[in-house]
Parts: sequence; C-alpha cells; structure tokens
Amino acid sequence: MSVLITALLCGAVVGVALGALGGGGGVLAVPALVYLLGVEPAQAGTTSLVIVTATTVTALFRHAGTGNVKWRTGALFAAAGVLPAIGTSVLAHRIPQSVLTAAFAALAALAAAAMLRGTRTTTRAPAEDDGPAGPARRGRLGTVAAGAGLGAVTGLLGVGGGFLAVPALVSVLRLPMRKAVGTSLVVILINSVVSLTTRLAVSGISLDLAVFGPFVGAAVLGAWDGRRLASKLSGAALQRAFAAVLLGVASFMLIGVLA
Repeated sequence: MSVLITALLCGAVVGVALGALGGGGGVLAVPALVYLLGVEPAQAGTTSLVIVTATTVTALFRHAGTGNVKWRTGALFAAAGVLPAIGTSVLAHRIPQSVLTAAFAALAALAAAAMLRGTRTTTRAPAEDDGPAGPARRGRLGTVAAGAGLGAVTGLLGVGGGFLAVPALVSVLRLPMRKAVGTSLVVILINSVVSLTTRLAVSGISLDLAVFGPFVGAAVLGAWDGRRLASKLSGAALQRAFAAVLLGVASFMLIGVLA
C-alpha cells in the first residue's frame, strides 16, 4: 500500500475518533505514524500534535453548536495542565522511546478500564448535568489534579490527551458522555497548542509533507463526519467504542515493546 493511501486511511480514522469520541486522535496518530508510515519516533509525537491541533479545531467547531461543550469546565481543566505540559515536553526527548511506548500503552489500558466502569455506572443512574457551579460541586481540587495529570501526559507522550480527558470528565466531574466528548475538545486544543509550542521552541520540527499533507487533510474531513456519527449513538455505545479502540491500541503497542 502506498504512503499516500496509508496516510489518507490513517488520517480518516484519527479524524473520526476525535469527532465522534472527543479523543483518541493522538493515541491513534502516534502508532500510525511510527509503525505504518515510518516516521521517526522522536518526530512522531510532535507531528501528532500538529495533526491533532488542526483536527480538533474542526471537531470543536462541529460540536460548539450542540450545547455539549462546557467551555468553563474545559478551560479550567486545561489550565491546570499548562505548566505540567511545558515541563514534560522539555523532558520528552530525554526518556528512552521504549519507556514512553510502554507508559503510553499502560495509560491507554487504564483509560479503557475507566470508560468501561463508566458505562456500568451510567446504566444505574443518569449522570448529573454540569451547570455553572459544576466544578465547585464536584470539587475544584479534583478538577485541578486531573487536569494537571493530563497536561503532564500530553507533554510527555505527544498526544492531545482526549483519551484520558473523556474518562476523567465522566468519572471525576460526572459529565454525561456527550458533554464529556464536546468538552474534551477544549482540553485537547489547549493542551496540544501548549505542548506543541514548547516542543518547537526546544527541538523544532521537520514534517514529511508527503505524509503530513494527506494525513491532516483526511483527519479534518473525518472529524467533520465523526460528529454526525456520534449523534446516532447512545452515550453508553460511545463509551464502549472508545474503550475498545483504547484496548486495541494498548495491546498493539505493548506487543511492539515486548517483541
């Protein structure tokens, strides 16, 4: 399969994941860039952040008119992760790639488990909506702690963080799945821009346009259609789909580390 076709297919999958699930773009983009498109691991995280940033803007635009984006909650969540994201972005190139890959896989598996627990919780009782005082009711400390942890992961692994933001918004802040999906895009965008800016300042970037161009183009189109797909699925179905994607990626990456 040619590089062009592979990049188009990978980009479409990443875009649909971001548009429909509010995350999973970076956690899919990084292994796709490394294992399928031959991008050097040191550049894959940075390239992924560029792709995720561009795609998230499209996905957020699609979700903004639905009422499912809690801007204040997303901004607070992301703000707590700015300094950790900067710090870990500086450290990212000093840690062995095998360690980063194993950490990436382990976090994806933990996030999948959190989402599966969330589906069982939401079948027992409907999630409480998030009004203006939502973060205060849930505990600002929990919001800040979760946001800081997510920022650190974003900077270290070169992902937007949506694969952890959605489970955190559902489990910690008790947002309904659809609102968690929309709100996570705010978090992803802020975290990605901060981490990308830091990485560019520290090490610069060299994009392979033959890979990047078709990848990001297909991802943007996929994000546009992903929002339409999300509207046809229940919150529980979205959570199960998210968890399945994360478990598949975690297994694939762990096999790569152990092989």
